[in-house]
Amino acid sequence: MRHAGRKLDKSEKLAPEATLSRNAPSPLVTRPALYLVATPIGNLEDITLRAVRVLKEVDVIACEDTRQTQKLLNRYGITTRTVSYHEHNEMTRAAELVKDLQEGTSVALVTDAGMPGISDPGFRLISLAIRHHLPVVPIPGASAFLAALVASGLPTDSFRFGGFLPPKSGERRAALEAVKASPCTQVFYEAPHRMVEALAEVVEILGPGRHLVIAREVTKLHEEFLRGRAGEVLETLKSREGVKGEITLLIGKAEEGESLAPEPPGVSVRQRVQQIMADEKLDEKAALKKVAKERGVSKSEAYRELQRSKGIR
Repeated sequence: MRHAGRKLDKSEKLAPEATLSRNAPSPLVTRPALYLVATPIGNLEDITLRAVRVLKEVDVIACEDTRQTQKLLNRYGITTRTVSYHEHNEMTRAAELVKDLQEGTSVALVTDAGMPGISDPGFRLISLAIRHHLPVVPIPGASAFLAALVASGLPTDSFRFGGFLPPKSGERRAALEAVKASPCTQVFYEAPHRMVEALAEVVEILGPGRHLVIAREVTKLHEEFLRGRAGEVLETLKSREGVKGEITLLIGKAEEGESLAPEPPGVSVRQRVQQIMADEKLDEKAALKKVAKERGVSKSEAYRELQRSKGIR
């Protein structure tokens, strides 16, 4: 244990944080290390006392956006020097910061909001520091997807965080196909300008009855949770002029009966489509939609099977 007023002997090992008695004064205990400091995701009061202390004590703060971080630092009277660390300079800046760490500098890594390294720059610096056997110390705090998850009302006993959904429709549809029969809650980030398009694909692939939650602007002034069936939530968003803010999309686990149904023996998708076209006088597109619904698969899956049966790849 480190005692106030006494310097450590070189033979003593300094723990990441000193363990002090309840009434003992709190000395400056930050040692040379890379500190991963969680910052508020909206409300500036959502920061821990430990995070404030570490940000005051370190030699430098590496920020995703120095201007954004400065608002937080000004709020708490933190005057520590800042440097930029973002996706466009992380390759060179990570090496520079690791060199500083090796020379005894203490560095705090922060992002614009939340925990560093979660769908934000940071992985390269963290992995490089570990590779050079430098101490990496997490300072936990706010996290957008965890805050959204616990308030969503969806099961939290088993969940998967998938980061941002792919921006391209084909890749996004593949990601949704992969979780169609998942037994756990799925959590994604999504950009507001893609939200309606992405949700329409959720409805098509997972079905309009799948439970989901859209958490928007969590901890901020216009915080909102839209809870319900996918089809209902989609119609709510379509009725608005636009979707704004930081968004977390939470998709409930597959319910009984939603799993992919096995293909009926002896009847291919192509045969069934032709049968419905003849019996109900429908075109191929409408017939394919009915076949997909019958078999509990997405329309895109049924379409691919139809194309394979026609010899089209």
